[in-house]
Amino acid sequence: MHYVKTKGILSGGNGMNLYRGCSHGCIYCDARSKCYHIEHPFEDIEVKENALELLEEALRRKRKKCMIGTGAMTDPYIPLEMQLCHMRKALELIEAYGFGVTVLTKSNRILRDLDLLQKIHEKAKCVVQMTLTTFDETLCRKIEPNVCTTKERFAALQALRDAGIPTVVWMTPILPFINDTKENISGILDLCIKAKAYGVLCFSMGLTLREGNREYFYRQLDRQFPGLKERYIRTYGNQYILDSPHNTELMKLFHETCKKAGIVHNIDQIFAYLSEFPEAAENQLTLWDI
Repeated sequence: MHYVKTKGILSGGNGMNLYRGCSHGCIYCDARSKCYHIEHPFEDIEVKENALELLEEALRRKRKKCMIGTGAMTDPYIPLEMQLCHMRKALELIEAYGFGVTVLTKSNRILRDLDLLQKIHEKAKCVVQMTLTTFDETLCRKIEPNVCTTKERFAALQALRDAGIPTVVWMTPILPFINDTKENISGILDLCIKAKAYGVLCFSMGLTLREGNREYFYRQLDRQFPGLKERYIRTYGNQYILDSPHNTELMKLFHETCKKAGIVHNIDQIFAYLSEFPEAAENQLTLWDI
């Protein structure tokens, strides 16, 4: 890891990333794309050493409470977090100032902070977003090698459910010729139903590749799935969006299953839910408002 000072911590949409880079090793990671201008080795985690000071200043200055999001670029629960505790300290600030939070992660390490997530949800709102891509544990170890498996994430979703924390599952990406099967989609959705997820996000059955993450993805295909890279190149060339040949039927299965189970599956509706700050909480005074 290495430290840097940053000029700001919250984006215009109130998202934050305490770290840059990741050690999960997911073979399809879009954050490796050159357009994000991560100049250091991706596994050499960049730590924003003044992030917490900037966050507190930003929260103090905001006149209107809102949802703070994290995890869009870098999973906040990489192993390094257990040593540094920057995410926990950020949650403490969010709770103290009466804001809401939504966290996107692949890691069951989030359960370390269950007490804070509950406090935030009691005072305002907390939503945990968890990525699930494959029902097969062996395949999960291949495509997401350095993070907890689907089974462990499902257990985390159950723990969050039991704690009263709403969850949204990202069922993406679905990799053509690897996990784009009816069995896989049905298996993941069955877990979502059992965990009583609020919603499931799926943009399409496929993935995106661009400069930076394409090269890494193909190297991992050569290592884990010999010969498959050539099939990708023949089928998709240099396309950005790589839809599964089974996209239509699998999306139909996805929407029908979610509708029957009462799980929200409309993308706009889910994003609106994630960004909506409860009116009742907005009208509450906190210690910092007095």
